[in-house]
Amino acid sequence: MSKSVGGVEYTKVEEIKGPLLIMQGVTRAAYDELVEIETPSGEKRLGKVLEVGGGRAVIQVFEGTRGLSVIGTKARFLGKTMEIPVSSELLGRVFDGLGRPIDGLPDPVGEDFRDVNGSPINPEQREYPTDFIQTGISVIDGMLSLTRGQKLPIFSGAGMPHSILAAQIARQATVYGEEFAVVFAAIGVQHHEASFFRRSLEESRAIKRSCLFLNLADDPAIERIITPRVALTTAEYFAFDLGMHVLVILTDMTNYAEALREISAAREEVPGRKGYPGYLYTDLATNYERAGRIKGKKGSITQMPILSMPSDDITHPIADLTGYITEGQIVLSRDLFRKGIYPPVGVLMSLSRLMKDGVGKGKTRDDHMEVSNQLYDAYARVQELRALVEIVGKGSLTSIDLKYLQYGDVFEQKFLSQGYDENRTIDETLKLAWEVLSTLPEGELTKIRSEYVELYYKRSESGA
Repeated sequence: MSKSVGGVEYTKVEEIKGPLLIMQGVTRAAYDELVEIETPSGEKRLGKVLEVGGGRAVIQVFEGTRGLSVIGTKARFLGKTMEIPVSSELLGRVFDGLGRPIDGLPDPVGEDFRDVNGSPINPEQREYPTDFIQTGISVIDGMLSLTRGQKLPIFSGAGMPHSILAAQIARQATVYGEEFAVVFAAIGVQHHEASFFRRSLEESRAIKRSCLFLNLADDPAIERIITPRVALTTAEYFAFDLGMHVLVILTDMTNYAEALREISAAREEVPGRKGYPGYLYTDLATNYERAGRIKGKKGSITQMPILSMPSDDITHPIADLTGYITEGQIVLSRDLFRKGIYPPVGVLMSLSRLMKDGVGKGKTRDDHMEVSNQLYDAYARVQELRALVEIVGKGSLTSIDLKYLQYGDVFEQKFLSQGYDENRTIDETLKLAWEVLSTLPEGELTKIRSEYVELYYKRSESGA
């Protein structure tokens, strides 16, 4: 051990195991402490302390341990946790997964430095989310309404257009006519996905109100652990210091969980379900629970994490635990995707638990919740009838049943389906919903009060 400028330095490396560096003779170290690793060639890397005790410290190296040697490697314990500089200058910038600029511009001037682990919001100071967010996407605004401060994940699968949907929401999201600042964290994505997000925001000029953190698939897997924390720390500064409404998109949280599993295996921890660590729920919650609103502050953080369900399995531990922590989920349907419908949202498997508090009188329109319930009810019957038709054919159906089948096709092609660049207002969405419902006989609208039916039902189009 030796004292050096800016920390305590140790040189005795016991073992290098996967992404972990184990130092001996450590007498002064703390959990989560930032460590600067210096290779024999003079290259410097960052890491943090995962475990300390008995004179040993286990260090997680963000850039990976490739090229490190047990001889000649030094570890400088800096006596602080990882911090990033924050300021309004972060808007319009692109960074790597650790918060270092990759857009060719100078380092932003930091007005303050913040711990990437954040500080928990006092539950008593949390404000309940009740403000409707317009995404411009009919199926979300009409049936899965998002509120300011909510956590609403997108459950997807390999090859489905969750990236396109996330980019569209990032471009179009507004609340009370105010644009969101967008903090986008790409976790282990491929180069073409990262380029797509960057290009999409630049072409729509939304890049001016966006901040991108890109951890690519060929970057060290361990860097993925820190990327969402850096992004959320930036979002907290924008929201609670600068008073902005911030939309945080984290993709793909499956890659994040895989990195956790890799670290857990290297530490030889007892695995949980499917080999993931037993603390996966707690770890995911430390990220998801950083969304919300604080009483007395204008700003808010709304999260839309995206995760790819392995084999489209919604019971997989990542999707399962995410569903417990968040307030609903938007599930993309493989069947609708094969039909060429975008966005392919499987509404019967999706829900927004806070929708009832964010819509209605003074927020969207009085009939909004009842229209949503009727759309759900009718589409559920459509799915039952489609399954029946597979067995007995259409010849055994009643005229009302045939009307429902017609409704199902119109619902999918007219309401669900919309263009990638199409931005619908909530009034346009509800107007479209009534046009779709008007394919059913008036007597079938049992979830909607008669005064709303009198006002909005389009009898001339229904043939009733």
